[in-house]
Amino acid sequence: MTQEAKDNVVFLDDKELKVKDFNDQQKYFYQQIVDLKNKQTRIQFELDQVNASLSVFQNAFTESFKEEEPKESETKELNQEVN
Repeated sequence: MTQEAKDNVVFLDDKELKVKDFNDQQKYFYQQIVDLKNKQTRIQFELDQVNASLSVFQNAFTESFKEEEPKESETKELNQEVN
């Protein structure tokens, strides 16, 4: 593997630029971009988890209202047993 293959390379407007040749300000901007892309990926991963969990709880909430309610005759029987 040559040294050139090990160098980080960025393509900008169809030009190949080596990170090692950037000035300090360009390196700073590049590091910010890399860090923000990593954060974006992590946050999207976490958002996928949140959305999946939210869907489960929303479905459970909806289903909880579909559970069979006691019929009037069953309610009378329960009231009679208590009294």
